[in-house]
Amino acid sequence: MNLRLLPNALTLFRIVAVIPLVVLLFIGEFRSALILAFVAGFSDLIDGFLARRFNWQTEFGGMLDPLADKLLMLAATVSLTILGHLPLWLVALVVLREVIIVGGGLYYHYRIEPVTASPTWLSKFNTFLLVALVLLVLLRLSGWMPPVDIETWLVPAVAATTIASGLHYVWIWSDKAKQANIAH
Repeated sequence: MNLRLLPNALTLFRIVAVIPLVVLLFIGEFRSALILAFVAGFSDLIDGFLARRFNWQTEFGGMLDPLADKLLMLAATVSLTILGHLPLWLVALVVLREVIIVGGGLYYHYRIEPVTASPTWLSKFNTFLLVALVLLVLLRLSGWMPPVDIETWLVPAVAATTIASGLHYVWIWSDKAKQANIAH
């Protein structure tokens, strides 16, 4: 295997990991689901490091990496919601934000000009909080963490940053669209 393709292979692993993660959650194998989630998260760190360090970025990987991350997080959050471990309203916010961002990005890309994805610091912080919430819920369900009420402080934080980052993207891309229309 060409080592330059390793970051893309790791990204594809995360996409393939979605199905076993969901299955493990629904059959109550929370420890295995937690381990798989950690491995997938670690693979994301490794593929990003390798792509940047050795200049192994590809256009395919640039599009696929955020998709893999979104699929994995949405699968975990939706599954945990269906199983009653996360509030429905929170996951509805998360999904709505993703639909707005992806839909807006596609619209902008095809109607105005090509887009290069670049997450904002607020979006990265929101993702960090959402990942922390999912991992803490899995840690609790696995019995590896005492039953603490993480939802009282982390759920509102995820909700607030989800709304704020969604609005932030709308504002940024609306401004870019206005500037692009002025230039043309």
